Amino acid sequence: MNTLGTTHPYFIIEVTAEQQAYAKSLVEYSIANHPVKDIFADDPDGKRRQFEFRYTGTLGEVVFADAYRLQRPTRSFGAVDGQDFGQDFLLDFEGTPVSIDVKSMHRKANQFMENYVLNIPAYQLHKSISLTNYYFCINLNEYLGKTFASFLGLVDKKDVIDGKVGDLFLAGTQRIRQDNTTFRFARDTYEIMFRHFIVPPVTPHIQAMPGFRYALLSPGRPDNRY
Repeated sequence: MNTLGTTHPYFIIEVTAEQQAYAKSLVEYSIANHPVKDIFADDPDGKRRQFEFRYTGTLGEVVFADAYRLQRPTRSFGAVDGQDFGQDFLLDFEGTPVSIDVKSMHRKANQFMENYVLNIPAYQLHKSISLTNYYFCINLNEYLGKTFASFLGLVDKKDVIDGKVGDLFLAGTQRIRQDNTTFRFARDTYEIMFRHFIVPPVTPHIQAMPGFRYALLSPGRPDNRY
């Protein structure tokens, strides 16, 4: 596998209709057959948000698997036998098999700043049974009627725990988004800025995928994050 040799590039591929249909079928089965209580249980709009949350995560795993030629997931979040202990995939990274936990998000924008962040609940990093070595961040967005996946990069879990990257914010801390709206963390959470990601590996197979292109993070405002 190759990287570009700098710290801020990432790559984009087009998400196919087949990948979306496959992920949707997993989520629909999960919701119908595995009604596990989640963060949307008491939300008046919970059913819709639950579907979107599970769909985003599942589609991210599907496109990750196809990009790196790994076995696709066969279960979506909530399956009673679906506990993976933070190991969505085993990926050969720099010559070593590492455990990857894919973190997918859905944004309206398809351009990203260096100071945008990935949020990871602190309890996930400190679980004694966690198998995760790296978190891999993928963004999904729509543009001109098509869906694209931006493979933004990896972060070493140990580097976060050791304080080399990321910042810990306690539950109740108020944060400011790029559009100046605010929110409060419901639980202790680590923020990792995109500029601190490790460049995602690129293979000839990935370069041949539909819509493949490289992109660069835009400079971010130093006084704001999201």
